[in-house]
Formats: sequence, structure tokens, C-alpha cells
Amino acid sequence: MKSDIIKLSGDTKDNASLKAVLSETEKTAEYAELDKKQEGRLRLLAEELISMLPEVLEFSSGEFWIDCSGKQFEMHTSLTPDVGINSEKRDELLKLSKSGKNAAAVGIMSKIRLAVTFMLLDPNIYQNSFMYLGADPTGESLVWTLDTFRKEAKEKKGEAWDELEKSIIGNIADDVLVGVEGKRVEIVVKKTF
Repeated sequence: MKSDIIKLSGDTKDNASLKAVLSETEKTAEYAELDKKQEGRLRLLAEELISMLPEVLEFSSGEFWIDCSGKQFEMHTSLTPDVGINSEKRDELLKLSKSGKNAAAVGIMSKIRLAVTFMLLDPNIYQNSFMYLGADPTGESLVWTLDTFRKEAKEKKGEAWDELEKSIIGNIADDVLVGVEGKRVEIVVKKTF
């Protein structure tokens, strides 16, 4: 089953579209007959996802929907860059990306948000941000996954491992995929109950 599609825009007053994401998540959980604990976890994943969207929606628009088959859920967010982005803002973000020092990104969701931002601004620079995040260092893949990040963090321990242990999405989601498809950035959060 595919849920209704929620249009996402930075122009929406009072973040109405982000509130609609939570409502759609609750309707989907009810349709799938999740118990209260499962419904709460699905909502937490949606809350984590939308926590990063206001900043990203400053220069993009998108759609959100949930695919569900039995107790398998995929939360999809598809973002399209705004062609009218302020060139000063774009240059500032690209400069940060090229330095590879995304020190401002603390926590998994902040790093995902920053990677999404870079990919929206220029899909060709994904390597710089994703190599820093721990995805495919060969540059052959346009997809960053939470699973890959988990494996590398487990091997290296340290700060990345600490971030995972503190992260809601890192502890609840089965996987998160972030990638470029054409001119859109796709985020998929997966969870099976």
C-alpha cells in the first residue's frame, strides 16, 4: 500500500506540510494495524526525518509518502532543488562541502541533512560529503546508507559509534538510504516490525 503523497515546501505557513507528514504516518500505522509501541516508533522515525526538513526546504521542494507491505515500511522523501536559490547561499554551502569539514554536523540526522543539502546543490560533489560520512569511498555509488555507516562506525569506534548509540534513527531504523536519482535527492527510511 502507498500512502497519500504529501507535498513539501518551505513556503508552507506554520509547517503545515510537516504536520501532514505526521498525520499520514499515523494513518498508515493504523491501516497496517500496528500496536501502540510500533506506532510510536514509526512516528519517532517520521519526527526525526522531518526535523531536518525545514532547513533543506529553504531551497527545495518535495514529496513524502510511505510504502507499506504488511509490517514492512519505507518512508520516502523526494526533494527537488529550487532553481532560484540565492547564489551567495549556494556558494557558502558548496565551500563548506569542498573543505570536507562539516564540523557543524553533529549527530546522524545533522550529517544526513548536510549531505542532502550538498546533493541538492550539486550532485557532482556528493563524494566529498559522503566520503566524510563514511559511504562508498570508491565513488561508484550515489547512495549513502545508514547500514554502511553503522558497519564503519563499529570498526572504528570513537565519535561515529557514540553518535549511533545516541541517535533515535540509528537505534530504530533498519536502514536509511540517501541518494541522487536524476535531479532529485531521495531519502528512504526503512523499518520492519
